[in-house]
Amino acid sequence: MAELLKIYDENPSQKHINKVVETMRNGGLVIYPTDTVYGLGCDITNTSALEKIAQIKGVKLEKANFSFICEDLSNLSDYVKQIDSATFKILKRNLPGPYTFILPGNNNLPNVFKKKKTVGIRVPDNNICRSIVSNLGNPIVSTSIYDDDEVIEYTTDPELIKEKWDNLVDIVIDGGYGDNSPSTVIDLTKAEPEVIREGKGSIEIM
Repeated sequence: MAELLKIYDENPSQKHINKVVETMRNGGLVIYPTDTVYGLGCDITNTSALEKIAQIKGVKLEKANFSFICEDLSNLSDYVKQIDSATFKILKRNLPGPYTFILPGNNNLPNVFKKKKTVGIRVPDNNICRSIVSNLGNPIVSTSIYDDDEVIEYTTDPELIKEKWDNLVDIVIDGGYGDNSPSTVIDLTKAEPEVIREGKGSIEIM
């Protein structure tokens, strides 16, 4: 059964963050708040945890389009090829924020993602998930939790999320009600930025 852990965005409890980090390091799956919908994530370096998430989502791991949650732009170069100054300015102006930016991946990607040419980077405006990444020391792989039956409360109310995901994850963080709008996805790998999915973030950002 999953543990429901109450953490406050304004001042995340270090003790609780440590517990989440330890769970992730041991291959656990965690549902956590972002600045958009609640996300399902794990340690990017733990292949068995990545496999579990892919299985839950019903996709092959090497083909999965998971995004990487980063604390800030400083660990961008870990997984992203060098980008030009115009691209960096777009990122700096809009992150942290409700965006997923598609960027060219480099050779440091974890083995399971080596064949992927691009990577989706998220820096949510949420202290809880950024504190987890900061304490973990590397990004977490993330995918939004989905609704088979489109009942919006499931993706916004942590207690209902726990009820639904109880046997699939190790921890559900209660960071308050989530949003039901996903992040806006923008591809920055081409000559001009291209909006792939319109979500919470404004597309008037270029």
